[in-house]
Amino acid sequence: MPDAPKPAVKKIAATGAMRKLMADYFRELDEASRSGDAQVAWCTSVGPAELLRSFGFEVYFPENHGAMLGASRQAADLIPAANAIGYSPDICSYLTSDVGSYLRKQTPLTQAFGLDGVPKPDVLIYNTNQCRDVQDWLAFYQREFGVPLLGIDTMRGLGDITGDHLDGLIAQHRALVPALEEISGRSFDIDRLKDVVGSSYRCTRLWKRVLRLAGHKPSPITFFDSTIHMGPAVVLRGDVRAEQYYELLITELEGRIADGVGAVDDETYRFYWEGMPVWGKLRNHANSFAAQRTCVVASTYCNSWIFDAMECDDPFEGMARAYTELFIVRSEDYKEQYLADMINDYAIDAIVYHDAKTCPNNSNCRYGMPERLSRRLGVPHVVIAGDLNDLRLYSEEQAQTQFEALVEQLSESR
Repeated sequence: MPDAPKPAVKKIAATGAMRKLMADYFRELDEASRSGDAQVAWCTSVGPAELLRSFGFEVYFPENHGAMLGASRQAADLIPAANAIGYSPDICSYLTSDVGSYLRKQTPLTQAFGLDGVPKPDVLIYNTNQCRDVQDWLAFYQREFGVPLLGIDTMRGLGDITGDHLDGLIAQHRALVPALEEISGRSFDIDRLKDVVGSSYRCTRLWKRVLRLAGHKPSPITFFDSTIHMGPAVVLRGDVRAEQYYELLITELEGRIADGVGAVDDETYRFYWEGMPVWGKLRNHANSFAAQRTCVVASTYCNSWIFDAMECDDPFEGMARAYTELFIVRSEDYKEQYLADMINDYAIDAIVYHDAKTCPNNSNCRYGMPERLSRRLGVPHVVIAGDLNDLRLYSEEQAQTQFEALVEQLSESR
């Protein structure tokens, strides 16, 4: 008899609309860069994009390009070009693959959207809430393009966020205004900023709704789907088109729930993914888990673009608070409780921790947390070694063995 078909991850119909939206975004950036009709600001992914949009900048996110380099599996070929000019192989592989892409004049934007390259910046803006590497990353391009580099320095390891923390961060956000006025040639408009921040808030609420729908059994969406569909929340927050897209996606997912359709056939186990994706292995991982009737339903990473704090009368306070409440900025105790809450909220059976070699700030498995949480919650875990972009640091065979062993452990315990 032929083998029974293995369960597979179902495709999301809204993906076509999302791809068109992302294509429009990149082509608009390219047109702005070529024509000079609008200025282009490069911004780190959890930086003050709303402030930039309020000044009329088209906003480009190098980290999004870094993820595309990983997903297209071009990164490992490009990283050595950055290493050759002195960038360590141990630092962020988003950074090294992106710098390598620039040096080699090779980008996934060509195949995906027919673009020759990334848009040239008129200004570079960072927020160190994720790591120091983003500042050094944009500093490379400051030297290349000779444009202003501005930034916000966010403290790390925060438990409670105090008024003193916020006062300093609000002041840093406000201090950007005179420089942006000079670069853009526009006067600051507080009402325009409120409108953009309001749109970001609505977008974030819709994205939160998308992720919370995965709490349903069976889940209508996987973590691997979410890493793709978070694109508009990353690059188009503050733009009404992102809101419209998530309304479309929510309708489809709620339809799946109403019809009893799960993203994975015969969902038996529910996993949590802690850490960065292995971008070049998204499809492999999705299919591997689905074949084991396992749905990876939630993650810390995809929740990084939920900014409830943007609902604030003062848009500067809303941005400062939202970009400092991030999981990555917080103390170890805060992170442990956050993960415990997520495990309970999503009825998680097991946790996969990704120890990303070049991303220590998004690897929360190096100081005993997996063992502490497993003892506390009775939920088993594995730690896989790998990287967000550099597949030379990842063993598919080893990871697959770990995934299968975790499922077997759950099966035996039941």
